[in-house]
Amino acid sequence: MSSYPHDPKAFLQGLLWHDGGFYESTGLNGQSTLRRVAFPSGEVVQKIDVPREHFAEGLAMVGDRLIQLTWRSKKAFIYDRGTFGIVGEFGYDTEGWGLTYDGTSLIMSDGTPTLYFLDPETYEITRSVTVTLDGRPLEDLNELEWIKGEVWSNVWHTDMIVRIDPASGQVVGVLDMTGLLPNRRDSDDVLNGIAYDAETDRTFVSGKRWPLLFEIRVP
Repeated sequence: MSSYPHDPKAFLQGLLWHDGGFYESTGLNGQSTLRRVAFPSGEVVQKIDVPREHFAEGLAMVGDRLIQLTWRSKKAFIYDRGTFGIVGEFGYDTEGWGLTYDGTSLIMSDGTPTLYFLDPETYEITRSVTVTLDGRPLEDLNELEWIKGEVWSNVWHTDMIVRIDPASGQVVGVLDMTGLLPNRRDSDDVLNGIAYDAETDRTFVSGKRWPLLFEIRVP
């Protein structure tokens, strides 16, 4: 396992890898941002502030678009990936927590056991699935990442990452990240942020206000 510097003030909500670095969505009202982060230095090389009335959440990339959820505003912002200029927005009826893209659908979580699949052009919900662990619905699904045909999800206020079968909603694996970053300043400074580099088969994780980002090896 390797570790790299990360902005300890970033309340990390969404993390994705593209073209040698990361795009991040950070949260909290008045502190929410969209940013481009260099790897491995952790330097923030591009940033735009989200209006303070919005609490930014999950982030996904579809082609040249970045889609950023908000927590309770029931609104997502669509950005041009190169300029960070806003090119659109769309609404939804739930809270916004995590977001990822499987190449066909956007997949969204809202803190409940439900994952929603959205058309990436119209942003309409096309289907949903209930996530279960050992036969029971699993609450607090948060940041999402699409990895090798599975949806990986952080579970809010835990150090657990679950691997979800997108067809059935069943959890097919659990990763326990306990001890990855001890001595956290606040109870909200939890594991949150999963990114996958498909070209080199690397998985990265971090958390809210974590000073480090980790590359983990998954058997």
